[in-house]
Amino acid sequence: MRFNTKGLAAALMSALLALAVTSPAQAFDTTNVAFVQTMGGTTSIPVGHAEFCRSRPDECGPNANPVAAVSLDEGLWQQLLTVNAGINQAVIPVTDQDLYQVAEFWTYPNGYGDCEDYVLAKRRALIDAGWPASTLLISVVKQANGEGHAVLLVRTDRGDLVLDNQIGSIDLWSQTPYKFIKRQSQANAGQWVDMIDTRDIVTVTAGIN
Repeated sequence: MRFNTKGLAAALMSALLALAVTSPAQAFDTTNVAFVQTMGGTTSIPVGHAEFCRSRPDECGPNANPVAAVSLDEGLWQQLLTVNAGINQAVIPVTDQDLYQVAEFWTYPNGYGDCEDYVLAKRRALIDAGWPASTLLISVVKQANGEGHAVLLVRTDRGDLVLDNQIGSIDLWSQTPYKFIKRQSQANAGQWVDMIDTRDIVTVTAGIN
């Protein structure tokens, strides 16, 4: 699938800039509706991520000096657009069953992959570009048709933005058709927390994860 996102990107960036607040302290207040709230404590780790962490423990430890949110500017916004579109275009969507003959296998894509593989690739690319790992959170969501899916949740001072292989645009979490279930902890990449999402989801999505 290929996406033309220039017009949508410009419109969303303008909207996000309009959300800017005057106080630097307020800019990193993650308790407002632009951010997905979480439950206290940790929750179960997705099986695929647990197996991924066993094979790559260096990618699943505590985050040193975790950053609450990145202060988004035009340059960083363009990085998000470039990484999201580039990986969406470079990877051909294939299920783990078809590719590896197993129900679930999280790994970096080698030209092919499913939703988790897209997310891992985007997260790595942004970390390599200098983004704090604590602001790049693998998240499990549920589609309106009941099927599970994974997206990358990026915490910025304008809210939680979603990078997705099924939707070409980058949107605030609340503007996506998903029910948010759980995500990585900002303090520790190998731990997960439950998310609080009480919205009514009415949009049905389709496609390979």
